[in-house]
Parts: sequence; C-alpha cells; structure tokens
Amino acid sequence: MKKSLFFICCCLAILSSKPILAQAAKKIVVEHSDYADVNQVEMPDAFLLTGNVRVSHDGVVLTCNKAYYFQKENYIKAFGNVQLVQGDTLYLNSKYAEYNGNVKKAFAAGDAFMSSPDATLATDTINFDRNVQEAYYSSPGTIINKENTLKSKSGKYYVAQKKFQFLTAVTITNPNYVIKSNHLDYYSNSGHSYLFGPSTITSKTNYIYTEKGFYDTKKNLAHFLRKSYIKYEDRLIEGDSLYYDRNKEFASATRNVKITDSVNRAIVKGHYAEIYKKQDSMFVTKRAVAVNFVQNDSVYIHGKRLMVTGKENNRIIRAYNNVRFYKTDMSGKCDSIHSSSKTAITKLIGNPILWNGESQITGDIMHLIGNNNTQKLDSLKVLNNTFLVSKDTLGTGYNQVKGLNLFGKFEEGKLHDVDIVKNAEVVYFMRNDTNELIGINKNVSSKINLIFEDSAIETITFYNQVDGDIYPDKDLPENARKLRGLVWRGDERIKSKDDIFSDEDNELNDKMIEAGKKEDAKENVPMKIRKETLNYDKKKKTK
Repeated sequence: MKKSLFFICCCLAILSSKPILAQAAKKIVVEHSDYADVNQVEMPDAFLLTGNVRVSHDGVVLTCNKAYYFQKENYIKAFGNVQLVQGDTLYLNSKYAEYNGNVKKAFAAGDAFMSSPDATLATDTINFDRNVQEAYYSSPGTIINKENTLKSKSGKYYVAQKKFQFLTAVTITNPNYVIKSNHLDYYSNSGHSYLFGPSTITSKTNYIYTEKGFYDTKKNLAHFLRKSYIKYEDRLIEGDSLYYDRNKEFASATRNVKITDSVNRAIVKGHYAEIYKKQDSMFVTKRAVAVNFVQNDSVYIHGKRLMVTGKENNRIIRAYNNVRFYKTDMSGKCDSIHSSSKTAITKLIGNPILWNGESQITGDIMHLIGNNNTQKLDSLKVLNNTFLVSKDTLGTGYNQVKGLNLFGKFEEGKLHDVDIVKNAEVVYFMRNDTNELIGINKNVSSKINLIFEDSAIETITFYNQVDGDIYPDKDLPENARKLRGLVWRGDERIKSKDDIFSDEDNELNDKMIEAGKKEDAKENVPMKIRKETLNYDKKKKTK
C-alpha cells in the first residue's frame, strides 16, 4: 500500500531524535515519493524513498526512481533515471547521483549527461559545485552543440559564463576543420574558442598553428598571436599577429610578416600583408620585399607596396613607389615594376635605371624579358633615349653609348651583347693589354654592337654610316668627351640586397623586430577575453 506524505513526515521526525538547531544551510525538501520506508539495519539513519521521487533544495529539483535521504546530514543518494535540474540553465542526468545540501555539491555517475541551452556533455562522472556554479569531469567526455563536437580527457564548465575549460588534450571537430589544443576555453553560447599553448587547426584547405589565439567557430573568424602561421599547400604565412576569415579565405598579417611560396620559389616579407587565397593575390607594405630564386641566384624587389596576383603560370608582381631591385650582377631603380610570369616580361616603369656590372643603363621604357622554357633571363629592351655609361677603369672619363633603342641578350643570367640602334653615338676610352690609353674613340653610327666580358665592355663594332675618329688623349678637349644627356649616377648604384632599403625602411624594420623580440620575451599568458564574448547574450536580447 502506498504510504502517505503524513507517514513520511512522521518517519522524518523519528529519525531526527536530537533537537533541531538553527542552521544556515537550507534543508532538502521531499516533495513526492510513491513509497517511503525506514530500515536502520539496511541503511542506518537513512530514509528510503522509491517510485517517482522528487526532492528540491534552494532552486534545484532532483528526481529519480529510488533515493536514500540522510536528513541529519542533509544529504541524498539517488538511483535510476536521476535528473538534477537548476532552472533553465542546467540539466544533469545519470544512473546514480549524490547531493549534499549543506555544501551544495552534486556528484553524478554512470552515463552522466549534462545539458544546457547551448550544449550537452556526455561522460562517466560529473561533479557540480553550486556555490561557484562550476561543473567538472575527469573522465573522457564529449560535448556537442549545433556547430561543433568537443572531446577531451577532462574539463570544467562555468555555468554563468557558459564556458567550458580544458587543460588537457581537447579536440573540436567541425564539418570544415579540426582544432586540437591542451589548453582551450570554449564558450558554448557564442562558439568562441580561446587557445593557449601549442594548438593546431586542420582543414582540407590549410593547416594553422598557434600558441595563443582566438577562433569564432560560428563566424569562422580568427586572431592568432604567438608563433602562429597558416600553411596552404603552396604557401606559408607567418607573422606576429594573424587575422583569418575562413569564409572568404582571407588573411592579414602584422609585424615580421613572411610569406613563402614553395611552387614559385619565392618569399615576400614586410610588416603588413593581406592575402586573398581565392583570388590568388596578396598585398604587402611596410618595408615590403619580394625575393625570387632564379638560376642559383636571388632577385630582391622592394617598393612601398607590393602586389602579387594570379596563379602559378599567370602570376603578376607589381611594385609601387620608389622601387629598387637587386641581383648579384644586376640592380636598378624605377617608379614601379610590372612583372608577368605568363609573358616573362618585367617592365621597369617611370625613370628606369639599370646597373649591369659597372655599366649604367637608362631610357624611357625598359623591359627585362625571360624565357619560360629555360626559366632564365633572356634579353633586355630599352626604348627611347637610351644611354649606356661606365667609368673608364683607370682614368676620370666615362665610356658612353647613346642611341634611340637598345636590344640586349643575356647568357647565363649576364648581359653578353647589346645592339644600340638609330642615331648611335659613342665615346670610348681605348686601352691595350697593359691598360695603356691608346686613344678616345668618338663616333656616330646607325648601329653599334657591344660585347661584354665579366660585366665590362670587351669589344665595340660600328655598322653603317660611321662618322668619327679615334683621338689621342691630348687632342680631344674635356667638353667633347661627354655626350649630351650624360648623367652619372654611380652614387645611387645598388650594390647589395641591403641597399634596396632606405634609412626610413630600416628604422621601421629595426623597430618592428625589437617589438617582436620584446613580445617573445614576455611570459605567454592566455588571451584577454573579448567584449563580444562576454556580451554575446546581451547582444542577442537587444536584437
């Protein structure tokens, strides 16, 4: 026969033989049970409740099939279909549970399952401390919400913040990527993840490494700070600070930026970069430099801004504003550069000047032309107002060749022979094998051919309508030894890869490197929680 609630109350009074003293802790209240009994032999000082058991305590409700209630200790043990409910914020289900009303702590075991409005946790055992509103588990657990599945060996859940914290190996599996870390804070309402220590994000399109970062798993936006990089199949992006938008496949990098292109054997550096993967393009500034490896040599191109667009066989490099470039046997300057891998033409635009060995070459339009089959530099084209000049090796004069256009050929990356056509003029200091001055050759011709050896003029050949002579040194006055338009710019010559940068560029670079070193020297601490994370639910309510 079902025992009445009156009988339950009588049994409770019998068990409480000592006077009831005022206590700070509220008592567990038995609201319902199909059956009630007392058995001092089987379970001393316990009150046995069976069938549709329901008890409450200070805002939580516990239901189960069977329970032992220890009134003096204000403690209960629950069995079978146990559920502990705290408002609409937390549901805790298990086969077995214990709850202490004095310390307001719960323990659930046996297929323990915790759910909140934003996520569920399945594990073997769960402890819940109501005083600090924290649940924690130390056995392998699986957390699921709409976007992600998280698996870890242990973890903690902060109810008020809706935050899971993992200090051992954790894996977040999303349809688009997998996150792995040993220290991760995950906010189940916003999907915001804070990574600390060695962490990886792997997807079909790329691989990301960071030791301090933020990832919005709903919006697919990220910010990485410590030793971070993004690796695509053909490209590696590094920087002190990386921003990433997976939806747009866009990344930006700040300070000590390095982008390595393994397919095109190129590196681009700077202190700010934007990379658009879908468009195969990048923009780099703040001491930007592109380094291309060709013919066992490196070509360095610097400008205030660098843009690289297009796929491997149709790649275009653009450099703007005060461009400078350097190769072991060649360097130059111009306002801007346009280099196309498809046409193998590099255009030096705006006041171009080229130094090949000891020779200075200028003209209105200048093109360096490669060979896509051999991947080598093939020829040079200079159009309008061509002027080639070099210092006489022993004297104070200048060897000069002037004409309308110049067409040159390279051999093994070095300028070997040059044709200067239309209105060609020359002033050349001729010397014998012992470097004695034989005379000064001053001629005008329709075409002049130069052969270079070891980056110096070896022979000169004149074609058609030659007008001039070889003058003894004493017979040619100083004012006749310079062709009109001669401007020697030897002091501007770029002699090393470091010369492509201005003092302002180097000052910025030193500042950025020093800032990076100071940051690396600091103790690595978790990233500060963003306002959008803390105010996520507030924003949802105002919408």
